[in-house]
Amino acid sequence: MSSSRLSVSATEHVDEKFYLAEDLQDPHESTLHRGLKARQMSMIALGGTIGTGLIMSSGTALVRGGPLGLCLGFLFVGLICYLTLAALGEMTAYLPHKRGFAGYATRFVDPAVGFALGWIYLIKYLIAPASNINAAGIVMQYWTLSVPIEVWAVVIMNLLGIQFFGELEFWMSGLKVVSLMGLILLGIIVDLGGNPKHDRIGFRYWRQPNGPMGSYLVHQVHNEQFAVFLGFWSTLTTALFAYIGSELVAVTAGEAQNPRKTIPRAIKSTFVRVFVFYIGCVFAISLIVPSTSTQLLVANSSHAGAAASPFVVGVTLVGIKGLNHVINAMILLFTISAANSDLYIASRTLYGLAIERKAPHIFTKVNKRGVPWVSLLVVSLFNCLTFLNVSTSSATVFAYGVNLLSAFGAITWMTIAYSHIRFMQALKAQGISRDSLPYKGSCQPLGSWFVLVSTGIILLFKGFDTFLPFTPALFITSYLPIPLFFIFWLGYKLRYRTRVIPSSKVDLITGKREIDEEEERFILREKAREGKMSKWQKLADVL
Repeated sequence: MSSSRLSVSATEHVDEKFYLAEDLQDPHESTLHRGLKARQMSMIALGGTIGTGLIMSSGTALVRGGPLGLCLGFLFVGLICYLTLAALGEMTAYLPHKRGFAGYATRFVDPAVGFALGWIYLIKYLIAPASNINAAGIVMQYWTLSVPIEVWAVVIMNLLGIQFFGELEFWMSGLKVVSLMGLILLGIIVDLGGNPKHDRIGFRYWRQPNGPMGSYLVHQVHNEQFAVFLGFWSTLTTALFAYIGSELVAVTAGEAQNPRKTIPRAIKSTFVRVFVFYIGCVFAISLIVPSTSTQLLVANSSHAGAAASPFVVGVTLVGIKGLNHVINAMILLFTISAANSDLYIASRTLYGLAIERKAPHIFTKVNKRGVPWVSLLVVSLFNCLTFLNVSTSSATVFAYGVNLLSAFGAITWMTIAYSHIRFMQALKAQGISRDSLPYKGSCQPLGSWFVLVSTGIILLFKGFDTFLPFTPALFITSYLPIPLFFIFWLGYKLRYRTRVIPSSKVDLITGKREIDEEEERFILREKAREGKMSKWQKLADVL
């Protein structure tokens, strides 16, 4: 792309029929600081969203889908996740603005779609911290049932350190990565006979009567083959819940140093996370835990205070004493870290909506450290949703959370994929080569179409089990996000009369020059800093 083309003023490219001024410009007043370093971005991308979906909900997927169904489900949704992030990485590296990826839907599709996505994503992360805090309370109940779970909720809320997110999440993500690698190795060692019983398990649990596939709702459908298919299909919802939040790396774009370099690096690390951590983890679980276990959370009538995590069940079955408490402590770290990430995303999403004037202006206020404190205060109040478990069992509340969050996550991924498809169409229509982009995603444009179609099918049929028998609460939590999205979209469209933006009219320029200049200044500062560093400081910086 020629420099003369980039220097054209925004007013020449903004068609008022398609955009409002606030749809394109980042605020010039007090704003988020670009304070997230490359090491923080990479580690947050690697381990920031590993949480309850992988460590706890995988037990439910194991029971319903069997060991093979569990692995296949996570592998399939892992591919969707990677393609989603590859698409998101292209847009984010090209234009790392401070309004989140709802801003890309606004710019490349239709401001009404950006509004709907922004609010859907915000609601998702108003619920998510409470879900993770509830999960942490379930973990605490492994040690004692004498303390009400709402007491644990209050304690855990006060442990969250969102105001120091970057550094705190760097170390917590690092601990999670190390812990998860340890758990995977533990599962393999136990499976090969490294346990007090010297029992070489091998693939015993992949064979009957435990595996390889589950038979979910077989007594309701009265067909073994169909029940096997339903068991596999149910693992897709659990896997979706486990992977959602991976888009955190794009939300941090507005606070990343040198985002054109750090974001592609963080996106590429996703491949490692998906195929080493997630697939490795569920494979290890499938080896050491039978799908017929009655101790897994939300499965086989598990009671409050049950082991919850498959890894705890696995070490207990082979008689390893004491390690179950260590693993449970690790899982507690996972859930608190996930809640911390959720609060970060919620506050930044609300901030992004406010600077687009799609939420009250007061939410744009930041403190001297660049933290949107008003947004953070409001989203933190929604942690009180945790106290729903006072009148309902913690396991049931957790199931509601899985249903809602997986549906919100599916809509988010679909909208990201469609925004990327429109982004590529705009590049083509305006004669801009993809080879000029700072980062080129894999398997595009087919990858984004695959994400859009496959995720839509999962979303449409994810609540099939709410009809067998019909359970109103589970049905509502499975499908409520769909009408909510269309209500937001239609309401904004009727109010502002917006239209889908033609590819030739999509604004690919406004705000880009400022980001280019900011990147150049950062590179110059880094070169000046490196010139004053000793060789040991340079080595430490690289590490």
